[in-house]
Amino acid sequence: MSTCNCKTWLKGIVLAAVVLAIIGGMIGYDRGFREFDQPDWVTATPEMRFKYGSIGAEADSGIPYWIFYVLPRVFPEKFVQDGKVAPGGYAALGVSWEMGQELPIGFTKKTIGFPRVANNCAVCHTTSYRVSAESNPVFVVGGSGHTTNVQAFFRLLIDCAKDPRFNADILMAEIARVTHLDWIDQLLYRFLIIPMTKQRLLEREAQFAWLYRPDFPDWGRGRDDGMNLTKYFMIKAPMDDTFGPADMPAIWNLQKYEPSRGSLPNYAGDTHDVHSVVIDSALGVLGAPPKDNAAFLGQVKWLQDYLSALQPPKYPFPLNQARVAAGKPLFEAHCAACHASEKTGTRLPLAEVGTDRNRLDTWNKGAAIEANRVVRQFGIERKGLVEEDLVGYKTPYLDGLWLRAPYLHNGSVPTLRDLLEPAAKRPKLFWRGYDVYDPVKVGFVTDGDEAPHVGTKMDVASKGGGNQGHEFGTGLSAGEKEALVEYLKTL
Repeated sequence: MSTCNCKTWLKGIVLAAVVLAIIGGMIGYDRGFREFDQPDWVTATPEMRFKYGSIGAEADSGIPYWIFYVLPRVFPEKFVQDGKVAPGGYAALGVSWEMGQELPIGFTKKTIGFPRVANNCAVCHTTSYRVSAESNPVFVVGGSGHTTNVQAFFRLLIDCAKDPRFNADILMAEIARVTHLDWIDQLLYRFLIIPMTKQRLLEREAQFAWLYRPDFPDWGRGRDDGMNLTKYFMIKAPMDDTFGPADMPAIWNLQKYEPSRGSLPNYAGDTHDVHSVVIDSALGVLGAPPKDNAAFLGQVKWLQDYLSALQPPKYPFPLNQARVAAGKPLFEAHCAACHASEKTGTRLPLAEVGTDRNRLDTWNKGAAIEANRVVRQFGIERKGLVEEDLVGYKTPYLDGLWLRAPYLHNGSVPTLRDLLEPAAKRPKLFWRGYDVYDPVKVGFVTDGDEAPHVGTKMDVASKGGGNQGHEFGTGLSAGEKEALVEYLKTL
């Protein structure tokens, strides 16, 4: 073969290699990294955007859609409720799920190379209630996610990844039963996506070790240990023995917080202002520094604007107007000094209210300083967390109070009527997370046949579960208590 022919062949081989490299790069970008907008219906209304809109968590924290889809099929025994296997797949976790939607509220789907599932704020801040056991649920955005079992979801993903069945052969066989992937996606799933997903989930095991401690009770439905989550994820503090689960709060009408007069968000006034709370909460959902700070802060602004204007729903059941009228002066005499005054939204020393202190003990000045430093390293400026040791809980506003059960910061009192009893007479054991509403006692049904079957057990003798304190109005007569409760329904 002549030298000329050799050079021609060599040039051809090089050209072919370059073309293949370009094609491979294009395919790799398209199937692995190319980001697509969510469909228009997701952003058609502010409510839909809040429920299903991405806040950017899919890139680092997202689960590949088809793996997410088949987990209940491959690992049905890992969907556990109160130590028992619960049917229904992800519905067993108590998530709010609208009829006709492919994913629960608070679960987002976005294609970044391939479809991925992540979460947004609505997963913890959407309330479900039913007027009877036979009725369909009503979903209220911005309310407390009192049915959602976040801890069970965290454990589920890790437990599935630890199982030997989490492998390409088994998952691909199950995926093939529900969809057809083209040959490129088949190769990506088999050799990259499934192994990398397993590795990332297993890396979470060390971060979530405290969720498996046998000396800590389960959070149960509607609660999370928010400040410990911040300690262990944002600042990577060593595990300690603090444990302070609290109810997922309602986040409507955020414009009510006025930093200028010391009105602070969070249960203990941990943060200076609403802007900082929204940033830190969104960072917690992302689980990593934002890829694009400008885009992230744009999402934060939208969330803050939406939630600042969002109003709580009105009480939907009939009211006894005579009792409402009788209850108003009782509220003014026994409740307004804290809950409708300049004190509202400010910290009340723990000694005055007397409620469970475990949530306070999970956080301190040093943790706040370190968390603020970490966020600054992300290139994000905010007023941030209060850099001082906190001495009590914030006196809450009562807007939408009727839909914020169970009560006290840790959800240890099931109804408003129970809260007007001395601590010794309040329920010691009940089931939380059932969504049938009790308009008489003002809260959710917590006993009977279905509540224990659906809900998670709340034992007020457990660590962080104390129902003591807030013994205000407990000396009123039975009739006065009924009148006060009737008025509280209107707030």
